[in-house]
Amino acid sequence: MESLQVIFKEKNVPFELINHKVPIHTAQEGATFFGITIGQTAPTLILKTDKGFFALIVSGDRGHIDFNEVASILGCNKVKLAEARDVEKVTGCAVGSISMVGHNLPCVVDKRLFQYSSIYGGSGEATCTLKINPSVLEKVNRVVATLD
Repeated sequence: MESLQVIFKEKNVPFELINHKVPIHTAQEGATFFGITIGQTAPTLILKTDKGFFALIVSGDRGHIDFNEVASILGCNKVKLAEARDVEKVTGCAVGSISMVGHNLPCVVDKRLFQYSSIYGGSGEATCTLKINPSVLEKVNRVVATLD
């Protein structure tokens, strides 16, 4: 948590960390808990490719990810979801609580997120949610591509 606060203060961008007693496991659970549209939820998925690992930050309303499209965008031959043990190894977080920022991976960001004034996603802890303006993703992450 402290490392997230340091990142946001160094970049001088607003953020909010919202603590809750129960872990939020799905986009629908997050939307219901926070009283927001499912599109404002921003799960971070870790992708394993032939060029290494990437973070994919998607809008919760996307539903399906076309891994062939992601491979084409990244210039990779193969793209798949990373296995849980790889996720923990490269991010230090368990699947389901991966932070939107601070993981030091190249990022692909879903353009759908930019229609909202705030998005809600992982903070690295299961019982804490990060709320930010989606433009912050480009300021604090190494965004290498966007997903239409």
